[in-house]
Amino acid sequence: MNILKWKELSPEKQDFILKRAEFDISEHMKLAAEVADRIKKEGDSAVLEYTEKFDKITLTADNMRVKPEEIEAGYQRLEPHIRESLEYAAKNLRHFHAAQMPQEIWFTNVDEGLMAGEKVTPIVDVCLYVPRGKGSFPSVLLMLGIPAKVAKVPRIVVVTPPNEEGGIDDSLLAACKIVGIDEVYKVGGIQAIASVAFGTETIPKCHKVIGPGNAYATAAKRVLSNYIDAGLPAGPSESIILADEFADPEKVALDWMIEAEHGPDSAALLVTHSEALVEKVLPLVERQLKKLSPKRSSFVTANYSTYGGVILTDSLEESIDFVNLYAPEHMEIMTVEPFAVLPMIKNAGEILLGEYTPITLCNFLLGPNAVLPTGQFAKTYSSVSVLDFIKRSSVGYATKEGFERVRDYAYNIATVEGFDTHGLAAKERK
Repeated sequence: MNILKWKELSPEKQDFILKRAEFDISEHMKLAAEVADRIKKEGDSAVLEYTEKFDKITLTADNMRVKPEEIEAGYQRLEPHIRESLEYAAKNLRHFHAAQMPQEIWFTNVDEGLMAGEKVTPIVDVCLYVPRGKGSFPSVLLMLGIPAKVAKVPRIVVVTPPNEEGGIDDSLLAACKIVGIDEVYKVGGIQAIASVAFGTETIPKCHKVIGPGNAYATAAKRVLSNYIDAGLPAGPSESIILADEFADPEKVALDWMIEAEHGPDSAALLVTHSEALVEKVLPLVERQLKKLSPKRSSFVTANYSTYGGVILTDSLEESIDFVNLYAPEHMEIMTVEPFAVLPMIKNAGEILLGEYTPITLCNFLLGPNAVLPTGQFAKTYSSVSVLDFIKRSSVGYATKEGFERVRDYAYNIATVEGFDTHGLAAKERK
């Protein structure tokens, strides 16, 4: 278990904690380039070969795409209480993302006779990448598919690795039905990203791919960034629980473990200035670990010994400074006055307030999107939203009178910048 006093750490150790699992993927990129090149040249045959090699699943071109009846059957097979939970989550997500949508067209009068504004249009198509690796993730499909639907993207394609039987889990099929997506392909990893970057005989070329993935999918996105918009950087999970001496140790212990169970490459940190709180939390974590499956328990334990653990500071202010430096994907403020701390948090993918808003809620059903920037990219990126599925065109309009009023200003600037035709268009316009 890492229990680290931030100010006493060497620069090298601080750098290790800040970088977390944003490991060097150069070797993965070499493989991604090789696979992508073959898929570009050979299409479906290469996709099927790599699916058998990497996923140990034999598919054919005829069954790569999920049939509509498979989606319906998966929805019907899913236990009613799980289906009801997914439908409830979808309702909240639609409500939240609908509130994000900007006006389709807006104008403002910048001066008399001069209007400027924007026109909002959905992107023409998008590929949603839904990972599988450590389990089935219908929540990711909801988080990606619902804002795409709210934005009215005309064509939505889903790629996701096949399960052990060569199919798609019922929960994911049900999520597709709930969102209203019927174009789903049983392909994952490098071969999925390359397929939508170039297009094959079966899988369509897309203009954008978005969604979290493993190191191989991430490497493929980097290699193919000249061919497809790869969306926000979403790597291994990470979280910070920011707590003071007044936090409830039981709730801190429970919430600190949430992102730690994603895997050993995740980073779950408890950041506090209260050593007394840490002394109360640690035995509670040990007690909760006994309730987990062996796999999840091992993930949490490994996490706390590598990229995660406790960061001890000298004050709440120093803890806040650390949060802003780290720029976590998820964070919870578990202090006596969380709303007072909120304005001081500058860099975080999501900020959850108080002791009754665990990351669990936002990961699944509260409404905000849980596909978030990782690896300090929360300093410049935002969570997935409807804005990822729309584009804005600037719009301008001048009346004759407005043009006459500003033509000399435009001519003067054109002259300074040396653009003759720009100046003529303003000066000689009748």
